[in-house]
Amino acid sequence: MEFEKNHLFFGGRNGATIHEGTRVIHTVWPYLAVMLLAAGLFPAVERRFGWRMFDVLPPIVLTYLLVTALAVSGLWQVNEEIKAAQSMLVTHLVPALLFLLMINCDLRAIWRLGPRVLGVFACTSISLFVAFVGTYLLYRRWLPGDDWHPLAALSGSWVGGTANMIAVKQAIGMSDQHLAMSLLTDALCYSMWVVVLFAVARAAPAFNRWTRAKSSGDLVVEDTRSTVPATYDSVLLWLGMALLVAALASWAAGALPTSSMVSGTTWAILLATGAGLVVAHTPLARFPGAGTISSAMLISVVAVLASQSNFQGIAAAPLYLLCGVTIIAIHAVLLVGFAKLFRFDLYLCGISSLAHIGGVAATPVLAASYSRALVPVGILLALLGYILGTGYGLVVASVLSKLAGA
Repeated sequence: MEFEKNHLFFGGRNGATIHEGTRVIHTVWPYLAVMLLAAGLFPAVERRFGWRMFDVLPPIVLTYLLVTALAVSGLWQVNEEIKAAQSMLVTHLVPALLFLLMINCDLRAIWRLGPRVLGVFACTSISLFVAFVGTYLLYRRWLPGDDWHPLAALSGSWVGGTANMIAVKQAIGMSDQHLAMSLLTDALCYSMWVVVLFAVARAAPAFNRWTRAKSSGDLVVEDTRSTVPATYDSVLLWLGMALLVAALASWAAGALPTSSMVSGTTWAILLATGAGLVVAHTPLARFPGAGTISSAMLISVVAVLASQSNFQGIAAAPLYLLCGVTIIAIHAVLLVGFAKLFRFDLYLCGISSLAHIGGVAATPVLAASYSRALVPVGILLALLGYILGTGYGLVVASVLSKLAGA
């Protein structure tokens, strides 16, 4: 069967057409299929092959770049139907995602860590706050207008995780082009910092003598996370509950007061986060599946956000990478100063720093290389970061906004 060269048409209900050799998706279902396939591609490749490339560029960053490239190539039309689907997905999935992330956050277990561990966490947060504000002041002349947005979103990620970055992005109205800057800076600077934290482990005895600190290697804390595998019924129940919470949070947000920095979206995100923390302290938290769904939902949201963007402004990437390196450098100097002042040991400082910048995936690995007894500490501190990350990012955004206005 012959086809006319360079002019293929698949019309009707399948929602896809090919003109001049290029397929153009113009309805929602083919678009959603592409988003889900793109979201699952790199995690599947990483799980199957474990290439070292993923240590520098995690699957979530590669997913963003792939979907952005597909968007620029014109694979789908930016029509009203697809734009409405994009807006609806992001608006409802981000609160649902944050609700699910909170399910494993046991505040009672975190509180049992004790004042020394929580003190290290607080000093790490303070040092990062000063670093973000100081870095913006250093490079303010090269960051005009709303170019401070990527730093604000990055601050949410560097206390919590990528989900907090996306929540801050939505709350402050950051553009999708700026999100690429935040993701690249996060991935590359985080990779660099992980290498440093692993490398300094041998210096722990000398560091502890200098700070006059006792080693935390004998600290024992119970890991409270559920290890039961997810089942299809648990997936359906958690997904339904998360979407219901997101809908109720959006409805309740409409009745709450707003301002230039606290929008209805901000309220919906905070309400969903609070609901997750409440459920985390009920018997429902022992039901498996929340972590699996939240991981899938996170990378899917990133794919949808990438589908709205393009490579415009990518030339600014080196500047934001410089900002990221500067933030980490200031943070490291201040954290060392806090360690000397309050007699913190190197292991706790390293774990707390990576719990902020690296999140719950990387921190247990670093903690295990220091002392196996510290693995639960790293997990709980990273989960505490998830709880605080969105609010922290909004505070940084408020400060940077005022500085930009000045």
